Amino acid sequence: MEERQNKDIKKIVPDTSILIDKKLSEMVDEGKLSDTKIIIPEAVVDELQAQANRGRETGFEGLDEIKRLREFEDRGIEVSHIGRRPTEEEIKLASKGRIDALIKDHVDDENAVLYTEDYVQSQVAEAEGLDVVFVEQEEDEDRFLLGDFFDETTMSVHLVEGCRPRAKRGSPGSFELQDISDRELTKEYMEELSKNIIDMARRKDDAEIEMSKKGAEIIQFRDYRIVIAKPPFSLRREITAVRPLVKLTLDDYSLTEKLRKRLEEKAEGILIAGNPGSGKTTFAQSLAEFYSSRGNIVKTLESPRDLDVSKDITQYTQLEGRMDNSEDVLLLVRPDYTIYDEVRKSYDFTTFADLRLAGTGMVGVVHASDPIDAVQRFVGRTELGMIPHVLDTVIHIDAGDVAKVYSLTMKVKVPSGMQEQDLARPVIDIRDFETGELEYEIYTYGEENIVVPVQDTEEKGVQTLAKEKIIDELKRFDDDPNVEFLSENRIAAKVDNDNIPHLIGRNGKTVDKLEDKLGINIDVEPKTKTTGEKIDFDIGETGAYITFNFNGKYSGQNANIYIDKEYFFTATVGKNGEIKLTKDSDLGENLVRAIANNKNVEVYVS
Repeated sequence: MEERQNKDIKKIVPDTSILIDKKLSEMVDEGKLSDTKIIIPEAVVDELQAQANRGRETGFEGLDEIKRLREFEDRGIEVSHIGRRPTEEEIKLASKGRIDALIKDHVDDENAVLYTEDYVQSQVAEAEGLDVVFVEQEEDEDRFLLGDFFDETTMSVHLVEGCRPRAKRGSPGSFELQDISDRELTKEYMEELSKNIIDMARRKDDAEIEMSKKGAEIIQFRDYRIVIAKPPFSLRREITAVRPLVKLTLDDYSLTEKLRKRLEEKAEGILIAGNPGSGKTTFAQSLAEFYSSRGNIVKTLESPRDLDVSKDITQYTQLEGRMDNSEDVLLLVRPDYTIYDEVRKSYDFTTFADLRLAGTGMVGVVHASDPIDAVQRFVGRTELGMIPHVLDTVIHIDAGDVAKVYSLTMKVKVPSGMQEQDLARPVIDIRDFETGELEYEIYTYGEENIVVPVQDTEEKGVQTLAKEKIIDELKRFDDDPNVEFLSENRIAAKVDNDNIPHLIGRNGKTVDKLEDKLGINIDVEPKTKTTGEKIDFDIGETGAYITFNFNGKYSGQNANIYIDKEYFFTATVGKNGEIKLTKDSDLGENLVRAIANNKNVEVYVS
């Protein structure tokens, strides 16, 4: 530590940098500072308070240092405040040096010495003729302590207070978590390590504090992405650091000529999916370099920024804490391709879709154990019909290589497993890119968007997911309905006898609406088929209806109708002793056909 000052100086004015780093209290502890009046400008306190209000740990560190300095009265340390709070306009101009100017004014007015760790601030103050003590970092403080835990095979390091340090070592897709020391990490050592990381991030040009909250910080230092967690956010202090092991090109992957041609000529909505540590970010970096090398303007959107790309690829993060602000800038910059790492929150999916629909080629990175899971994360966040315009290629990375590729297209057709042409609807086909084999379909069923596997299913098409949906609908009429598929597009809906009239509805209107909504034909049956007492009846026709006429004493009772001893349907006898069926309903058509074929119709009441 180097100090340039006269030992007679009794008044000093610190700036924010030296308070945040707690150097003054350290100098008092070491006996290098005593019998001194420390004058703290209100502008400094206000800046520290503003940082603390934004949740930045640096603000709390600086305020703690001021409180600590007040505890040194017995060593002749006097702490006082001077000046006024900065105005709103001065706060806005803080990045342009306005707060620093207020601090230097107080140094001049008080005939004091400026203490700072900010090299530029010290040089400006000296140029203005002020007395300055520039406190340099000690040599050991300029060493990145966390780097000692890494070797050439280490992807990530996991340090937890009170535990042995551990690291994931190996190669992409094949890592093993192992202890790297027998000594448990103490609270004091974890604090020292955290301070070293934050100090390096503040002072080095190749470092950035991406997020700073009370209890958590995210730092990007060179190619290390570091997360620091501590109370109250975490129970104990914890540091996790991740570093890419390799930097590959597309030539290092097992790409078929067909896939390479698609990436070169057609794919503009690419989703890269995989488990943590599978190598998906490394593949995204390779793709970014590939597009850049072909004469494209390539940008990245990252929070935090940890892609290892060449300097001609500009890396963006959240602008004023929002990705939609970054989106506005990107639309003005007009890149040919944007690499979005990682797509995980709702606004990420919205931003990704907006940029793609605006004409920007997009490459997104998303955590997913299966490629279809990556597509499903867009369902519900993006209008179904727009998904194929947002995504055209899904690449699944496993063990550091391409494991599966899907292509997406939109068609208007009858979904697999359905037959009636009036069931045609917009369907997203998801095919194996290499074989062209259809594996999944996405379409609207009822009021929901569903993803239906087409291959290797015992029940085809609609049957795969329809049963659950139908049961949900039937629960409006019966607490525990049963559903049985009679054919690909016809079901038997079995409910309690007392609930059958409510399901069928007056003149069959309720069940007709349900059939239209679900796109299938429904036969209503009782769960327990009881014949009961056989009764007499007459069948007649009245306009558009076929009418069962009974004795009035059966009004309000459930009538079970059988054709050739086979259960047909159940309905409640009306007040006038009638049950009506519309001729053009399924039940009506089947009854007319049975009568025309002289089949035996019987009615029982239970």
